[in-house]
Order: sequence, then structure tokens, then C-alpha cells
Amino acid sequence: MKRRDVLRGALAAGLAGPGLAALTTTRHDIDTALAAGHGDVEFWESTAERYGYGYNGRPPATVLTDIVEDFTELNTLLSQPQTVKGRSALCYVTGQMAGMAAIVLHDLGQHREAHRWFGTAARAAEQSGDALLHAWVLGREAMVPLNYGAPEAAAQLAERARHIAGDRPSAPAVLATAVAARANAVAGHRAKALDAVAAAETLVGRLGALQQADTWFGYPMQKHHVHMSQALTWLGETDRAYATQQEALKLTRTPSLMTRALIAIDTASCRARDGEHAEAVRVALEAYSDLPTSYRTGLTRSRAEALCQALPATAPGLDALSDVLAQAT
Repeated sequence: MKRRDVLRGALAAGLAGPGLAALTTTRHDIDTALAAGHGDVEFWESTAERYGYGYNGRPPATVLTDIVEDFTELNTLLSQPQTVKGRSALCYVTGQMAGMAAIVLHDLGQHREAHRWFGTAARAAEQSGDALLHAWVLGREAMVPLNYGAPEAAAQLAERARHIAGDRPSAPAVLATAVAARANAVAGHRAKALDAVAAAETLVGRLGALQQADTWFGYPMQKHHVHMSQALTWLGETDRAYATQQEALKLTRTPSLMTRALIAIDTASCRARDGEHAEAVRVALEAYSDLPTSYRTGLTRSRAEALCQALPATAPGLDALSDVLAQAT
């Protein structure tokens, strides 16, 4: 049986035991190899670019399996002697690949393992000498504590990312600012959150076309509206949140199953804040129930559960939503 098939089977069975061991071994190998070399940079740059377009309807666990399997080959190249320029370029690609593995782990709800892979990505980014890649890694990492109950830690990471990115408009700079807005909104720092919202709105208007690429590395307007939706929802600015949610949906490419579900849950949260409890449950239940089973874990589940906890126990239909969430355990 091919190693990729073994790895896919282990990960499909859950991120514990053999699956977690495979992830940990691969990450440790990369960390060790970052002390050395390089290889066919153009091939790996195109590989990272291909993964950067996201899930495209594929289950997150499948994407993670492929990324981790490719790391086996990348590890060999890192261990070979290279020129300074070549090694820097390969470290850059390693930072991208490790960062994407961390993103998928985050989406699967594996926040501890996601942090570890973001740590590997940050080390690779530092060795590449590219400040914007380092800022991108930290900005992305900030979303882990943000989405799993530690907004103060998220705000600190986002501010570090903003500092590293600098004042010039770039995708990592806007990402870090938008995540800072969300984190401060969740933490209850209203003034800081509103300042960050305004700063993000200014920066995004100054981005060039390449910086707005619809990838995990770019910052397209669709992504901006998703971030602003979260920040404005937590700030109680529901009219502005509804408007940005509609813009996000208009710009979201098909299938983007997870993104559409998360936007719908944001809309449900706005309905809840406006006192429309039955409608909040209806919107969330429809969005979550429409997801394939492989997408009903991690981030989508945690967001839906947070909505359930925020609603009063007497909310019409809440039991049905709770039952659907329980079945996904």
C-alpha cells in the first residue's frame, strides 16, 4: 500500500494515534531539516501555489493528507546543500506549505497541532528572510486562539503581525489588521476594534491586483467582507454586518462550502443579537445541515455551538439544532 494511502487512512480515522503520530513525525523532520539545504524551487513554488487556492470542494482531511505527503519530498530537498539564495527560496516555500497545513488543522478543530505547524511555518519564514511571509503566518495563527476562545492572545499575535508587516499596504498587513479588529471585538475592546476596522478598510482600498488574489496568501475583497462580518457582528453593528455578509456571498466562488456556512452562521448570530431567535436558529440549522459530513467538524461546529450557547434555552427550534450538532460528535 502506498504511503499516501496509509497516511490518508490514518488521518481519516481521526487526528489521534497513527494519524497524529504521522503529522508529528513529518513536522519534526521539517524542523530538523530547516537547519540545512534546497532543491527544485520552481516545482515547489508551483506546488505551494496550487495548494494556495484552497479546498475547491475537497474534504479538509484529504487536502491535509496531500500536503503532509508532499512534505516528505520537501524534507529531502531541505537536507541537501544549497546556495544561500536557493535555501532562502526553499525556506519560503516551506513556510507557505507548513502554514497551509496549519490552516487546515485549524479548520478541522485541531488547534494545538495547528499552533505547532504555525510555529514551524514561522521558523521557515524567518529563515527565508521574508517579513511579509512571517506576518502572514502570525496573522493566520492569530485566528486559532480567536476561533477557539482566547481573543486576548489572538489580539497580541495579530498586533505582532501588524508590526512585522509594516505600514505599507500588503495582503498580510490587511489580514493582520482585520484579525486584530475581530479579536478586539470579541474581547470587548470596542474602541480598538473600531479603529482596526477603519484601518483595514483604508488598507484594503490600497491593495494592488496581485495582493487581492483569491488564495490563502492573498486578501481578496471576499475575504475582507468575511472578516468584517465577524468583527461587526461582535460589535453589535448588525446593519453593517448584514451588508458585508451579502457582499461576501456575492464574491464567494463555488463551491466554498465552509465559507458559505460560516457566513450564514454570522448572519444567524446577527439575527440573535437583534432578538430574532427563531430566525437565527433556522438560518444556522439550514447552513449546518446542508454541509457534507466531512465539513461538520472543527470551525463550523464550534461557531454553531457558540451560537447555541448565546441563544436563550427557550429559542424556538434550538433543540433541533443541538441534536444535529450532537450527531456530528
